[in-house]
Amino acid sequence: MISAHTTAAIRAAEQPLLAAGHGPELMRRAAHGLTLGVVKILRARGRSLYGARVLVLAGSGNNGGDALYAGAALATRGARTTAVLTGARTHPEALAAFRRAGGRCVTEEDTAQLALWDEAVRADVVLDGLLGTGGRGGLRGAGAELVARLQDLTGSVRPAVVACDLPSGVDATTGAVRGPVLRADTTITFGAHKSGLLAAPGEQFCGTVELVDIGISSFLGEAALFRLEAADLAAQLPRPAAADHKYTRGVAGVVAGSRQYPGAGLLAVAAASACGPGMVRYLGPASVAAAIHVRNPEVVCSEESPRELHVQAWLVGSGIDGDGAQRDRAADAIASGLPTVVDAGALELVVPAQGQKNAHLILTPHAGELAAIMARAGSALDRARIEAEPLAAARAAAQLLGAVVLLKGATTVVAAPDGTVFTQANGTPRLATAGSGDTLAGILVALLAMTAAQAPAHHEAQARAHHEAREEASGSQVGTGLTPHDLARTAALAAALHGELSQEDRDAPLNAGQLAGRIPHVWAQLCQIKPQQ
Repeated sequence: MISAHTTAAIRAAEQPLLAAGHGPELMRRAAHGLTLGVVKILRARGRSLYGARVLVLAGSGNNGGDALYAGAALATRGARTTAVLTGARTHPEALAAFRRAGGRCVTEEDTAQLALWDEAVRADVVLDGLLGTGGRGGLRGAGAELVARLQDLTGSVRPAVVACDLPSGVDATTGAVRGPVLRADTTITFGAHKSGLLAAPGEQFCGTVELVDIGISSFLGEAALFRLEAADLAAQLPRPAAADHKYTRGVAGVVAGSRQYPGAGLLAVAAASACGPGMVRYLGPASVAAAIHVRNPEVVCSEESPRELHVQAWLVGSGIDGDGAQRDRAADAIASGLPTVVDAGALELVVPAQGQKNAHLILTPHAGELAAIMARAGSALDRARIEAEPLAAARAAAQLLGAVVLLKGATTVVAAPDGTVFTQANGTPRLATAGSGDTLAGILVALLAMTAAQAPAHHEAQARAHHEAREEASGSQVGTGLTPHDLARTAALAAALHGELSQEDRDAPLNAGQLAGRIPHVWAQLCQIKPQQ
């Protein structure tokens, strides 16, 4: 699992080492990692370091120093290095080392010269060290103009771009993007992952992120957010035990679809069933149930109320727009106190809550839906602000609404009211298709039901009932004991699995109807991954 930290936390971790006089050593370690990263990229492109052209964009902060030290190391190994110095306070020792190694320097005022632009176009690698974690307001002046021109280069004329710690103009804590940003192929970050590099829109400018250990990990405090990796999915995806039966493996309830939008119910149910819970119950119109039985005959369908049934988790809202009976069922499920995924048409049923009233809910809006929820709650957080800083928006919504919020996007943000945050970016743009969100919701309710069924509170309740659970149980629902952190982690797990469904055959078209069929195969592949040592 990746742990990411805010700028403030990373600076606090560095402070004891800086106070002890180890600043130069930290910079040397960072520059060494940066140098190795550039060499790796050149080799991947079939280029030798000797004779390669490297353009260093060096700002006035420590990032500029890191980039210049790396440029010096590359020059001593035969690279042709040119540095564009964009600040009046260039790191003096790093600049001296760069010049001693034979590097050529030009100033920001020279960026308009044709000779420099020719050098930029012919470069094999551009090393972006313009702004660091302390940068504010984005790039300006001639440096911004150069970056904008470089960003417009495409195809074979575009050099590989390596960002030093972070792409200049990306906020290291929030992921917000200000001014022109040079999209990196690789970002080599130092000491710890920055939370803004694992959040949109900043993440979309980072390329592959590689972490260089500079020796501050033992000084880092609590992480700002987490990201599940493939090994985490392998460890956390539920597996049935030898003594399990269909009730102990989790019963997922689905209130989705309508006569007008039957497909939402079919997609959600298919995804939930494909994840392998003990049972999936569908509540909705008979016409939708009939269609579900053609594709998923194992699903138990009825037009009952959630108050009459026993499940471990509910999904409500997908495709229920305009159906009063489905809306009533959704409201009853939300009121049950059980873990409930609230999607699409049921989001308008959620209101700000005092205390723990909404603590069992996972809301799954996209930016427009979240803006509507926040407007009803009296917040001025509109769609533009949500899309500009989705990490901050999801956190604010979780606090205001008292629920876990899964904010959909290129990078999915999962925020809990207790402060827990996950982000996932496993998917490809092929998931941006109608019905994809219904599939995600189905995966999530299945994982919630299976997780709840394994929770201690559930097993204690079953023991008290002497394992007399029956398919038509009509008793009161029991709590599961799941915490907001548990709900957030399960939501992140669902988002990650959903994203992985788009990874195979990446050049082939993909529609939402194909996703459920991929779940067993992708699930099996993930479970074969060995735990990290």
